[in-house]
Amino acid sequence: MGTAFWIKRFLVVLAGAFAIISLAQALRGHAIEYSATQGAIWGVIGAAIFTLARYRQARKGQHCALCRDTPEMREE
Repeated sequence: MGTAFWIKRFLVVLAGAFAIISLAQALRGHAIEYSATQGAIWGVIGAAIFTLARYRQARKGQHCALCRDTPEMREE
């Protein structure tokens, strides 16, 4: 798994986290600017933690058999 794989994974998680957090903040009645700012801040933090955790697990050879999200697991 190269750098492009991990960057793509980070960006996918970032987009999802941004959308969910921004929507949740907007539903709570906050302004759109505030909601987008919170989504961006917490999206980056959440995506970084998720990606780094998965990277460490992949380096140790631990793969998720249920989600089959790595190239090695898709080949089987």
